[in-house]
Amino acid sequence: MTLSFDRAVPESALNFDNRMIPAPGHMAVDYEKRVDFDRLRRYRLGRAMDSLEASECGAFLLFDFYNIRYTTQTWIGGALGDKMSRYALLGRDGKPHLWDFGSAAKHHRMFAPWLEQDHSHAGMLGLRGAIAPEAGLMRDAVKVIKGLLTDAGVANLPVGVDIVEPAFLFEMQAQGLKVVDIQQSMLDARSIKSVDEIMLLSQAAAMVDGVYQDISEALRPGIRENEIVALASKRLYEMGSDQVEAINAVSGERCNPHPHNFSDRLIRPGDQAFFDIIHSFNGYRTCYYRTFSVGSSTPSQHDAYTKAREWMDAAINKVADGVGTDEVALLWPKATDLGFANEMEAFGLQFGHGLGLGLHERPIISRLNSLEHPVEIKAGMVFALETYCPASDGVSAARIEEEVVITNNGAQVLTKFPAQELFVANPYKKFY
Repeated sequence: MTLSFDRAVPESALNFDNRMIPAPGHMAVDYEKRVDFDRLRRYRLGRAMDSLEASECGAFLLFDFYNIRYTTQTWIGGALGDKMSRYALLGRDGKPHLWDFGSAAKHHRMFAPWLEQDHSHAGMLGLRGAIAPEAGLMRDAVKVIKGLLTDAGVANLPVGVDIVEPAFLFEMQAQGLKVVDIQQSMLDARSIKSVDEIMLLSQAAAMVDGVYQDISEALRPGIRENEIVALASKRLYEMGSDQVEAINAVSGERCNPHPHNFSDRLIRPGDQAFFDIIHSFNGYRTCYYRTFSVGSSTPSQHDAYTKAREWMDAAINKVADGVGTDEVALLWPKATDLGFANEMEAFGLQFGHGLGLGLHERPIISRLNSLEHPVEIKAGMVFALETYCPASDGVSAARIEEEVVITNNGAQVLTKFPAQELFVANPYKKFY
């Protein structure tokens, strides 16, 4: 069974009938129109084929596991997802070949009928060097790939590769293949989301909405940052997450500067604490910060939060179809305004990044890259906007992140947990 292609973004993905983007239940039902996974698969393969046909390449050889999922509609996560042993060859016939880990190939032949039966192969290249190249696995794999290219009459054309181990690249060159970089082409293909992708992103964000309610109720003195991470991970997996990629939990004196991780620190009365929840539902990811004060708050903490919110609202009001990413980045403070030596040191604090199968897709918005190399924001893009403001007390800081969909009617926000004002979790009662 071979897929046909849906190359255009369904109009409903851009208009949504002027209604809120839905986040329906996760089950398939007969009484509502929800995610259409066949349409999703056709759309993604169609976008990838457009990129291939617009290139000089005879085929794309894909190792990036998000690109593999985008083109073959298959996935292995966890320990095997990043070992550089899964790969796919997308040719101009639109019938991708997939090499997967051991018995996964047989599983795909049984349960992934959109792949040609004889295009799902077992493959092994070495598990990021654990099996040395001298064993010949890479040599044999390149011979097979070159044979397929020869049969298709495109062996004389460049082969586009997204990411690759040096030893595999050298083997391709040794066997006479010309290799070119096509990661840019694949990222461009993935940047415009279909109605089904947007709905999955909305469902993923809705799951985090609920987790933040749980966090707000649990956030009391004596709980540790890692316990909040455990609570959030458990709830997400219970709700159907297929991967909790990372959760930042940062509190007290760890807020400034932002360490981008979590620890076993005990949360104390009056602490400011912020969290970032990164997980995926059916492959589609969140990046979703919220900031709390614990029990009580100070004017300094409120002032920092107000400023972070102002920067956020300015960005949300600005983003739209046709706007340049430089116009958004200029709304945010310079690194030196926040006490950093340069924009590299402050990267990721005032920041925008695309969301999809990957955490960091297009567009990337920051003062580091966008002022000199802006890109045009387009309807159908989904991305996160992040702001950060250190407090005048030298310890606290506010961190806010909202996920937005660019529609023909402006930006819609997917992240719903309250964030217009600083949220004081479990406030202490005042007695008079």
